[in-house]
Amino acid sequence: MKLLVINGPNLNFLGIREKSVYGNSTYEDLCNYVKECGKQVGIEVDTLQSNIEGEIIGFIQDAYNKYDGIIINPGAYTHYSIAIYDALKSVSIPTVEVHISNIHAREEFRKKSVTAPACIGQICGFGFYGYVMAMMAILNHSK
Repeated sequence: MKLLVINGPNLNFLGIREKSVYGNSTYEDLCNYVKECGKQVGIEVDTLQSNIEGEIIGFIQDAYNKYDGIIINPGAYTHYSIAIYDALKSVSIPTVEVHISNIHAREEFRKKSVTAPACIGQICGFGFYGYVMAMMAILNHSK
């Protein structure tokens, strides 16, 4: 199985931004963790990050016929990107939306996801481990 992890805006600043929300670990730490956890269960994981909506859409479209699943943390695009929603729907690849923080315990605007309905599920509030939970969800979904 081969999965693509797509991280959206500001995830590249993990370990720098809002440490009280996101912790001290860096984006590189996240990528290494997700790849290593995937390797332990026989899943190949590629990771990509962009602060640009169009690039994220390109990542999703490029995944077509190359990946068995997508794990996406759209960052702030979660709350308003119909274009990312449409891209996810267009490729028909099982996708799980992940958020490091519990978006439902934060500001009101963070509680609404326009991208989650294009996914098989959403996981939030479990830190980096949420990505592993998403991997297991996609693995289970593909059985």
